[in-house]
Amino acid sequence: MSDAPIAIFDSGVGGLTVAAAIAKRLPNERLVYLGDTARLPYGTKSAETVTRYAVQATRALMRFEPKMIVIACNTASAVALPVLTAAYGSTPVVGVVEPGARAAVAASRGGTIAVIATEGTVRGGAYVRAIHALKPDAKVVQRACPLFVALAEEGWTDGPVPELAAEKYLKDIFASADSPDTLVLGCTHFPILVGPIAKAVGANVTLVDSAATTAREVETILDDRNLRRTGPNQKPTFLGTDAPERFARAGSLFLGSQIAPDQVELIDLAP
Repeated sequence: MSDAPIAIFDSGVGGLTVAAAIAKRLPNERLVYLGDTARLPYGTKSAETVTRYAVQATRALMRFEPKMIVIACNTASAVALPVLTAAYGSTPVVGVVEPGARAAVAASRGGTIAVIATEGTVRGGAYVRAIHALKPDAKVVQRACPLFVALAEEGWTDGPVPELAAEKYLKDIFASADSPDTLVLGCTHFPILVGPIAKAVGANVTLVDSAATTAREVETILDDRNLRRTGPNQKPTFLGTDAPERFARAGSLFLGSQIAPDQVELIDLAP
């Protein structure tokens, strides 16, 4: 099983920030990444719909016989993790919410934590529950930032447009003396907008990247189960449900390395 791949999925290419963090931390692992680009975003859809999509994505990935499934989507992690864990009990399933919450609680000095995410993640309150399970007296402030997803997908990661969006979304949260000292980037699209976000919240706020914290969680589980791969590095396998050219163009930004359109296998997730 140690030679088996790690399967990763997201609604689109934003989850490639998680894949990149895993590849950096565990360079010998084989990665298979599925972006459901035909049906993104998940953040505006109902919990029932997102769960159905997550089950379909995982079913498609199981043909690779993975040793682990990573839900590289905060919205899907928030609603579908229990379903996938129950369905694939012998295969560990890792979401991005719990690792992010643990890192936020550890980083917060005063116990006031802000979470920015998609509408679906905020509406579901998964980060609030996860943080309060670890620190019941924590104060959690949430803010949906849907425009960040579109900016990230278009590659508008710096300059006046993302800076104005970050200021509009975040200025009021961080304007008071008792404002949060920690900010969770609760969407896998958001890490590539870290420059404008950091500028808007100020230097005294600790940013928690759920991609990096999830990679550490993956490493811990592999070590606990003696599942680390020791073979030579291999290129990731990419699967998409629509527009391989767009997947390659936008995905290259999130992954931090070039993806060619012919590297993306087009698949259908319809039941």
